Formats: sequence, structure tokens, C-alpha cells
Amino acid sequence: MRHWLLATSILAFAACSPPQAAEPEGDAGAIPQAPPAGEATDATAGANQAVADRLPLDDQGDVEDAARGFLAAIEEDAILDEEGNTVWSIPQFDFIEGDAPATVNPSLWRQSGLAAKHGLFEVADGIWQVRGYDLSVMSVIEGETGWIIVDPLTVKETSAAALKLVNDTLGERPVTGVLYTHSHADHFGGARGVISEEEIEERDVPVLAPEGFTESAVAENLIAGNLMQRRAVLMFGNTIPRSDTANVGTGLGPGLPQGTTGLVLPTEEIGGWGTKREIDGVDFVFMDAGGTEAPAEFMFYLPAKNALCTAEVATATFHNVLTPRGAKVRDALKWSRVIDRALADYGGEADLVFASHHWPTWGQENVQQFLTHQRDIYRYVHDQTLRRANAGATMTEAAETIPEPGFSQEDFSTRDYYGTLNHNSKAVYQFYYGWWSGVPADYHALPRAETASRYVEAMGGLDAIMDRGVQAFESGDYRWAAELLNHAVFAEPGSQAAKDWLAAAYEQLGFQAESGAWRSYYLTAASELRNGMPDAGAPNLGNADFLKAVPTIDLFDALASRYNPDKLAMDPFTVVFDFTDTGETVTVDIGRDVIVPRLTDGEGAARLTLTRADFNRLILRETSAQALMESEAMRLEGNMAAPAAFLGALDQPDFWFPVVTP
Repeated sequence: MRHWLLATSILAFAACSPPQAAEPEGDAGAIPQAPPAGEATDATAGANQAVADRLPLDDQGDVEDAARGFLAAIEEDAILDEEGNTVWSIPQFDFIEGDAPATVNPSLWRQSGLAAKHGLFEVADGIWQVRGYDLSVMSVIEGETGWIIVDPLTVKETSAAALKLVNDTLGERPVTGVLYTHSHADHFGGARGVISEEEIEERDVPVLAPEGFTESAVAENLIAGNLMQRRAVLMFGNTIPRSDTANVGTGLGPGLPQGTTGLVLPTEEIGGWGTKREIDGVDFVFMDAGGTEAPAEFMFYLPAKNALCTAEVATATFHNVLTPRGAKVRDALKWSRVIDRALADYGGEADLVFASHHWPTWGQENVQQFLTHQRDIYRYVHDQTLRRANAGATMTEAAETIPEPGFSQEDFSTRDYYGTLNHNSKAVYQFYYGWWSGVPADYHALPRAETASRYVEAMGGLDAIMDRGVQAFESGDYRWAAELLNHAVFAEPGSQAAKDWLAAAYEQLGFQAESGAWRSYYLTAASELRNGMPDAGAPNLGNADFLKAVPTIDLFDALASRYNPDKLAMDPFTVVFDFTDTGETVTVDIGRDVIVPRLTDGEGAARLTLTRADFNRLILRETSAQALMESEAMRLEGNMAAPAAFLGALDQPDFWFPVVTP
């Protein structure tokens, strides 16, 4: 059973080159062959030049900040795992230098170059950051006796390499505290690279996280994980090469490593605003920010250093209110309010702000401006979307008519490098009004595959709609070309010519995108249209270490979300699971249409007694029911067919299902 579990989420994909493009079939009559991949059209080159002409790309403020305090870098070419496999290729973004090529939005090119700067940087006296070896940043604070680690990256391999760089450069010290700023895996998944549970217990090391962290960390993507992770392949572009015609970074950070993601549970979850703790002689003041960028999140202030850590609430980009991979939509108004409260409480004294991505900001005036503009960008998209919606605009209409605010034309930290004004406006609309536009025709619309064939027929057939799509492409109207050509692909999924032209339209949209996420989504989609889905194998979506942290009821709810009633081979029945290591009993009612698990002891057709750890191994296919019974690790009472019927009725969804084609 796989693919439903978050575990490493979108983090287990290695960068790989796609297979060679298939030869076009030439099945669209007189339609010309699509242009070759990797070339910017004149329209794209012009659009990107217009961005360069409009923005102050030569401004050196954040260029200097991104390089400030550099001490040392990892000298090897790669961070490897225990088997010698590459987890992170260090020179993979070295090509980002000089002026932007026509195939990359020059604003994104600038951001990507800054995010790719790697090494150990001194932030202030007693504060350092390791940047450029992961999607996120690991901060290190000097305690009286050791290092306090803030956000130990995504995987244990990059985290261990970061700590080694710190110890080799600054002198070796033990880890005396760990902080997870929030519940996304790129901020806790590498904890085992810096500390183990044994060390935590032996030395009484505090591991602090925001209130609700454990539940959120294991459950946010648990039930919906397969589709989220499939879409994340497109969003993060890890199946396309790193190059100026493909992946140039995410906008939030360089990219995602391949490696081992785990979870070391916190020793304390902290809530409230102004909550104080002392860790290894360092005073911290914590501020709850849950429900903004993550369901569970905190920021903190270091009074002795006049330093504010904004976690991922305020970074050097406009973030996602709703990510392209999918997640629960976030509250832009609360996001703005939390930043405003931090500004009011600490803006008058903080002369440093650092975050869990990107580079710090120094100087009280600069800190105040950074927090003000970060506050304002989330407030702006919220208020301007609501203003238009309350006047009758649909979700798309509102998003299309909101202009870029004036401060975003000068403050790069509020630009669309990860989230975008357009998508975030739609997310705000969804937060209040749901997915529906309010137009009756949209309420019960036909599926795309059905409407596509009808549109193609109405426009005179495949050749006719292809001709119009090609005309739109050649005129530089790539959004309209993509819409027309997408109808062609969904109506005639076997037409390689339609796929090639749609890929060409997506490619130009990707070349123009300022958002790293948009660019990767478009360009990965183009690659899949031209070459088919990559032969990358199934991602490693789970491990026993992570699975043991999943609450038992959440695990069974996830299994229930895979229930296919058509596969049930028995009349409705009940199965009871007794877990001897956790002391929990789960009663699972398997009905004709739904499965309902409860943390109660009931009567059933069968009762299984085993450890939760062995059940996890069973779920991960590391063992079998027969092997567990033969070793007497599992005992079964009652109808042996019932557990088999329960497990047999659960779908095992493929991961590499089509997204950009029917």
C-alpha cells in the first residue's frame, strides 16, 4: 500500500533527464510542425525584455544581503547518501550567472541566482545560516554550550552536511536545542542529520515546535497525498534538467533534495504570543503564527540580539495562499495581521530579520520596510479581491483585473517568485466563496474531456482548431493558444501534433513566468506532452520512521479514503485491530459504501492482535500477513476472510497518472 502517505511528500524525486522526444506523427494534415523545444520566440524575448526594462534589476541591495557574511562552502561536488547516491548536486545551478537569456524571465533569473548562493554565512554575532543546499535554510544560534538548530532542512543528508560545515568552520559543538518553525517537511525532515532521539533523551535536549505541529506534520497531506505529490512533480520541476531552458529553481529556494526524510517528535509544542523560553542560555520569545503559511507555525524574537525570525511567514518572495500542488487554502487576512503584529511589537527594536528561506535583512529601517511590504502584499491581494468580488466579479475576473501594487515594482521581496498575485487572488476568492464562479453554467459543467470533443467539432474539426491554435501561437497569444490546443489534446489525445503545439505554447508561457513554480509546471507539462511521463520509477513515499508518528485514527482514515465499494467481496462486516505496543484498539466498520474506523473496542467478524509497528510494516509492504502469522507476531481470531476482504477493497492508485492529458 503506497502513494497515499505524505512521509517525504514531494521530496523524493531525483532530478533526471526526460527521455528523447518522440517523432511527430504529422497527423494534423496541413498543420505545420511545431517549433523545436528550447527556443524563445520573438514575442517571449520581447516580453522578457519588457520586464528587464521595467524593473530595477541592477539594484544591489539584496544582492549584497545574499552574499553578506560568507564564511565557507562545501567543497565536494555533491552531498551523498550512505550508499553513495547523489542527494544534492552542488554545482547544479552554476549556470545562473550574467544576464538572463531570452528563455528565462529576467526577474526570476535574478532571484534564482541569489537563492543558489551556497555556503555558511554569518548573520550576526552568534547567528549563522547554511543556505543553498536544500529548498530551505538552516539557521544556527550559539548557545552557552552548543548549537541551537532552527529548521534542520528536508532530509538528513543535507542537514548532516550543513552541520558538518558549521562544525568544520566554527569549531565542533553539540546540538543543545532544535526548533521546527512550522509543519512543512522541508523544516523538520532532516532532524536525524543533527540529532537522534537517544541524544535528546540522554542530554535532555529541547525540541520545540508550534502548537499543533505533530498533528499537522503527519496529517496535512495524508489523505490527499497522491494527487498533491503528482502535481508537485510539475510544480517543482525535478523531472526536467537544470538549465536555462528548463528548471532554474523554485523561487522559494534552489530546489528539493533527494534523500531520507524523517520525523523526530518535539519535546514541547508552544502556543501563544510572547511565550518565553530559555534554551542553552539564550532567551527566546515565541509568536504563534498558525493558520498563515502553515497550519502550525511560530516566529520568534531574540531580545539579546534584536533579531526577529519570521519563519516562512515573511520571506524574500510573495508566497502561495494556495499552492499549485494543492493544499488547504490559507487565510491571507490573518497572514497580514500576524505580520502587522510582529511589526508593531518588534519593528521598533529589531535591526535584523531572518527567515527559513532566502537571506536576512539588516538595519532597523530596512526591517521595518520589509515587514511593512510583506504585510501589505497579503492585505492587498485580500482586500482587492474582495472589493471586486463584492461588486460581482468572478474569481477569474477579479484575478485578471488586480494591478501590481506600486511597492512591488521596487521591493523584490514582494514579487511573484513563488506565489503570484493572479493565483493568490483566486485563492482568496476560494477561501470565501468556494470553487464556484456563481455563473449557473459553471455549477454543473460537463467534464473537460467531453466538452473538448464538442468544442473541436463545433470549430470544424481537429485541423480547424489546430489551425486557430497555431495562429494564436504565431501571434504571441500563448494563453489563448494553450486553451485552444488543450481542447485539441483532450479531444484527440493520440494526436502528437496537437501535443507538440500545446507543449510549444506551454514552453513559451514557462519562459515568460516570473514564478519558479509556474515555470516548472509549464515546462514539466511540455516535457510530458512531448515525451510522455518520465520513466523515473515510483517515488519513495514512506518510511517506518515517519509512519510511526502518524496517529492511528488518521492512518485508518487514510485507508478509508481508498475504499472502492465495487471491490468488496463480502457482505458488510467489522474488523477489530488490537495494537499491543500502543494499547489502542480500532474497530473498523466496512459498509456497503463507506468505511468507518473508531478508536473503540467492538465486536467484529475478525480480531487481529499485533503491534502498530508491525501493522506499519504491513502497510509499507515490508512484510506480509502470512509472515506475521507464521512468526506469531500477529494473531487472528474469527473469520480469516474478513481482513483480506477489507484490505482487498482498498485501491492502490498509480502515481504516474496523466495530468496534462486526459
